[in-house]
Amino acid sequence: MNIITRFAPSPTGYLHIGGLRTALYNYLFTKSNKGKFILRIEDTDRTRYVKDADKQLVNTIKAFGLNFDEGPIYQSQRLKIYQKYAKQLIKEKKAYYCFCTKERLDNLRKNQEKNKQVPKYDRHCLSLTDSEIQKKLKNKEPYVIRMKLPDNEIINFNDLVYGEVKINTNDLDDQVLIKSDSFPTYHLAVVVDDHEMNITHIIRGEEWLPSTPKHIILYKMFNWEIPNFAHLPLLLNPDRSKLSKRQGDVSAEDFIKKGYLPQALINYVAFLGWNPKTEKEIYSIQELINDFAIEKVNKAGAVFDINKLNWINATYIRNIVENKTKLEKDYKYILNFIKNILPNTNRAEDILKVFSPRLNNIQEIKELSSFIFELPNYDKNLLIFKKSNKDLTLKGLEVGLQILSSVEESRWDQENLNNVLNNALKPSNLAPGDLFWPIRTALSGLDKSPSPAEILWVLGKTESLNRIKIAIEKLNT
Repeated sequence: MNIITRFAPSPTGYLHIGGLRTALYNYLFTKSNKGKFILRIEDTDRTRYVKDADKQLVNTIKAFGLNFDEGPIYQSQRLKIYQKYAKQLIKEKKAYYCFCTKERLDNLRKNQEKNKQVPKYDRHCLSLTDSEIQKKLKNKEPYVIRMKLPDNEIINFNDLVYGEVKINTNDLDDQVLIKSDSFPTYHLAVVVDDHEMNITHIIRGEEWLPSTPKHIILYKMFNWEIPNFAHLPLLLNPDRSKLSKRQGDVSAEDFIKKGYLPQALINYVAFLGWNPKTEKEIYSIQELINDFAIEKVNKAGAVFDINKLNWINATYIRNIVENKTKLEKDYKYILNFIKNILPNTNRAEDILKVFSPRLNNIQEIKELSSFIFELPNYDKNLLIFKKSNKDLTLKGLEVGLQILSSVEESRWDQENLNNVLNNALKPSNLAPGDLFWPIRTALSGLDKSPSPAEILWVLGKTESLNRIKIAIEKLNT
């Protein structure tokens, strides 16, 4: 079988993390089976359409390296095709015109809820005669087209994730296929498109599982081959509620803007429902393709753990910086990101070298390195280590100032600066907390920061000495 899958987002905003996972699983499944991956834009719901959201979706998918083999294909450019198939169902008495007003449908639903009945259409318009229908059409009365579900029929299918699913058609509603604006609903358009595009495997979110029996009925009505279905588990917040924007960023673009690397996000999202049954946690896209299998997708909802994402992203950042020559393209991506957020881009590479081991995401470097560009107004007591005192602290700063002043510019590197400070401890009879702590604090103005040698190097000799002098003045006042 030639495997063909599709990712079919609606242009209603940014790409949700759940949508990214759906796209990724379709992509991985397709590539692992040497098949074809199609991008389809499902833009028939004009009430929710967001201008240019389709372009944003396409660019985002490409940014994550999920290159599609065909598309994007727009449903809004295929309206005549859906209408043709809907008319075919009407002709075959498998669908019917419905002229019910919104007021009637609202009252019907209210009465059903009052009587504790399952809300569904009562087939009022199914009893209309042909002459009544033609008269209403001639008078241009608004209508929708509904599918006529078979009565009391068991629809069963084997979902590749959830296993066997059964449902009685009596528990379903006569679904609208064509809306009053002549646009198709999702249910008709998705079945027609998946058939015409020869989709063999439909991999989508769990929320579409209840709709699948209706889609299968449509396949049967058209005498079309039914594809394989795989529904993916929900993404959850740590409190087990559905992942939503109310509890934080949920769009893929939000994470990219924060400085999460696309490949790290792909690596993390792959594990949201999929278990490779190994101890390995860092995967390249090719390794994901090699190991991915639908059978390894779990039924249970997957919790979005920001701490785990941070760990994976931090691992990628460190690896790229440590192997910047080999991973030049990725290194330049990080460097350009930093240059866009720092006030002085000339020091971007030096700052990255110092702070890369401390980053969960690239955006954090702006706050972490802010003291490099402007010394905070700190309390002088912060200079004194908890096991030291004012006099020893002052001595440590003065010793530091003296020995650092003698270091030549050509030898102002981290290794030498660290050696110079260490070598000063014994002759001056100072403990590390008497020397290293106050110098580091004088340089950063913070209680937590990189080591003295790192800060000295990135600040440069002149600025470093000036800051130590400021600290001495603070303690002497």
